[in-house]
Amino acid sequence: MEQAISILISWYKENKRALPWRMEPSPYHVWISEIMLQQTRIEAVISYYHRFLEELPTVFELAHVDEDKLLKLWEGLGYYNRARNLKKAAQIIVERYHGEFPSTYSDILQLPGIGEYTASAIASICFSEPQVTIDGNVLRVYTRVYNCYENIDRLTTRRQIREHLMTVIPAQAGEFNQALMELGEVVCIPHGVPRCHLCPLHDVCLSRKNRTFLSLPIRNPKKEKQVENYTVLLLKYHDKYAICQRGETGLLANMWQFPMLPGDYSLDEVEQYLNDCGCELSTLHSAISYIHVFTHKKWKMSSYSIGVNFCPTDLIQDVGKYNWVSLEELISKYAMPSAFLPFLNFLIDSSNGRIN
Repeated sequence: MEQAISILISWYKENKRALPWRMEPSPYHVWISEIMLQQTRIEAVISYYHRFLEELPTVFELAHVDEDKLLKLWEGLGYYNRARNLKKAAQIIVERYHGEFPSTYSDILQLPGIGEYTASAIASICFSEPQVTIDGNVLRVYTRVYNCYENIDRLTTRRQIREHLMTVIPAQAGEFNQALMELGEVVCIPHGVPRCHLCPLHDVCLSRKNRTFLSLPIRNPKKEKQVENYTVLLLKYHDKYAICQRGETGLLANMWQFPMLPGDYSLDEVEQYLNDCGCELSTLHSAISYIHVFTHKKWKMSSYSIGVNFCPTDLIQDVGKYNWVSLEELISKYAMPSAFLPFLNFLIDSSNGRIN
């Protein structure tokens, strides 16, 4: 690695992708992009990034944005606490630092929602502080270059790799970190055969020499995801649909969703349930099914399109309070988790583009 740093950085300067946050690498821009990129592909983030900055161009707008608007801007990215922590951190930056982003790794690390990875990325890219950024791409490149068979899911292994890279990090710390991450994204790829013929570290990579790259990095075996079944109720009264808000804690806290019952209900069971709740049905049809995968669990979701002539104020059993909103309001005002977007798209398609 020590021998190859200058080659690596030169390769990065010549081959780096023209990503929007690289064109204007202000601390605010880098911060927003790094938070968005957690658990999300670069290709998916770019449109969100542009939309977010159009609405909230500075830390001041972010600090004062209404939470519903913030979550609507974040809709589809998932992990919504990331967005809430952005606002909390923005408020601290405005109140404590008068709107100027803190310039040291230690200060950045104190902000809500920012861990070692994000703090080191901002500190190195924006302030040239010699801090190493460790993510999955960097760990993969490192273990392959050094033919390292230590388990990267262990904190001790990550610490050892970071400590070693800290001993070789050059003055161009930001470019060094971005070069390693870029190499892992486009050349030393996670799935399939790495593109060794394009790699600037080709001559020093021990896993290429030993033909062991497909067995690296070493990770813990993936656990079987817990499967949960749910039935989604797409209730329509005239031109409005029922939505309800999730609780203040737990998965998808405070997010809006369509009413949902635990379990896999048949059409007859849904009809019986709604009749027992006091609803007067006009139509009832099976709609779409969808499987949504979270980090540790999997939701298998079926749904029913239901027209009602009357519904009580509350669907007390299982669902609780709900609001009636138009399709236009659903699209423009209410942030829905990714798990429910296929059902929203079904309603949009069913309306033939006519949004009331």
